[in-house]
Amino acid sequence: MDTFILAATSFTIAVSLMISGRKDHLQSSFSRLCAAVFISQAAISMGEVFHFGFLQKISYLGTLAIAPLALGFFRYLTRTKSLISLRMFVLFILTSLCGTVCVFTSLSNGVYFNAAITSYTLFALVLCYAALWWHTNKLPSGNEKKRFGYLLFVCPIALVPGNMHLLNYWGLQLPVVKGVASSVLLYFILLVIAYPQLRELHDFFARWLIIFVNTVTGAVIFYFAALFFNGTPPTIMGLLLAAFLISLSFSPMKMILRKIFSYFYPDSKDVFTSLYEFDEKLEREKALMLAEMAPVVAHEIRNPLGSIKGAAQYLKSEASTQEQHELLNVIVEGTDRLNNVVSQILDYARPYKLNLKSQNINLVIKKVISIIAANKLVEKIAIVQDLDEKLPEVEVDEQQFIQVILNIALNAIESMPQGGTLTFRTSSKELESEGMIIVTIRDTGIGINNKDIKDIFKPFFTTKERGTGLGLAICQKIIKEHGGSISVESISFQGTVFSIRLKAIAQD
Repeated sequence: MDTFILAATSFTIAVSLMISGRKDHLQSSFSRLCAAVFISQAAISMGEVFHFGFLQKISYLGTLAIAPLALGFFRYLTRTKSLISLRMFVLFILTSLCGTVCVFTSLSNGVYFNAAITSYTLFALVLCYAALWWHTNKLPSGNEKKRFGYLLFVCPIALVPGNMHLLNYWGLQLPVVKGVASSVLLYFILLVIAYPQLRELHDFFARWLIIFVNTVTGAVIFYFAALFFNGTPPTIMGLLLAAFLISLSFSPMKMILRKIFSYFYPDSKDVFTSLYEFDEKLEREKALMLAEMAPVVAHEIRNPLGSIKGAAQYLKSEASTQEQHELLNVIVEGTDRLNNVVSQILDYARPYKLNLKSQNINLVIKKVISIIAANKLVEKIAIVQDLDEKLPEVEVDEQQFIQVILNIALNAIESMPQGGTLTFRTSSKELESEGMIIVTIRDTGIGINNKDIKDIFKPFFTTKERGTGLGLAICQKIIKEHGGSISVESISFQGTVFSIRLKAIAQD
């Protein structure tokens, strides 16, 4: 089982890299290395079952291929500027070719042939590790050095579980898990080369945590299913290995099936879309449809609206009674309100062209406060400013961000008809190795009930009698266009807090 899990893991990684479609020498060389590991371990695993002599020879061929392929991969990994020279690489290719010839002679039947091939492969892997160590020490501080440092740390760690069975000499009965340890190492190398955006060790552990949780969950399901249908509980180790293999091979198998189905059924693009992803997909499609339809609908509505308003204003100037004036005022106000709704729909539907500039958010908030004060909207409202003076700058479109803050502030003021306190607060913190600034707008108004709070960012949802339900939806869209997030918390009759998070500009 141990050799089988390594064979299956290496096969999964090799196939996933081959079908990914990337023209990358580094990933191609690693896929060839994994293919050699697969051939070697698959032959050993099958040999334990079928006992065919030719399987031993295939195992030897796979093992002999590992040495030059490993050296070739580490040459690409270190950008050919390492201890592994081209001459050394060619020498190992020739050595492996000589070993291949020996496999088909009587020498392969010798007692020490297997030990010689194993020692030769281990020597090549030690050279690879030394080359990586030498190259990493020469790198300047940065993301690449950090990732290679993690790899240098994980390689020897993988040897520990791989050789724990040696403690059996002291009476301990530990399973052989060399294949599992090697599988973990291969997957970690895959993360290093395929996901350069993973910069911290906890990022790699997070990836492994997903695999671990999926493995344990699958093992538990298999255990109870076997217990229910068969009555005999399987071994825990076998369950974990099977669940690990399924968890690791799920994505590559999905990629393979997608390639096959896209060839035979090119129109069935959504067949592999998760049921949980359909809602997001539908939201994107609705947003795209709205973006296409909104300008046409706005044009068709505004033309007759303009005619209606013009006619009402003309009749208003000719009206002879107060009742006629009031009726025509209703028409003019109605056309203005409809025109405003159309404008908001266009604002929500059209893609934004942000004019990003480095800004001090505190200054932007002070501008919003001055706008509110100039319009005498806060006669019964006490405004509190709790602004962090050491706040880092962020890249924002000032006018768009003013629109967001002003919209939220006006909603807050409307929620405090009897007066209250409106608090603007800014702060900063480190989140996932990136600086973030947080803007909170707090009121002491009537709040939002639990039934409505989950829908307040949805387009056209409103609790106001004359509201369009697009104000907060537009705010959320603007913040998302800035790469940030907006959230809300509220307690009925106590107040509401809106929180906006944006990435800060990195400080030198």
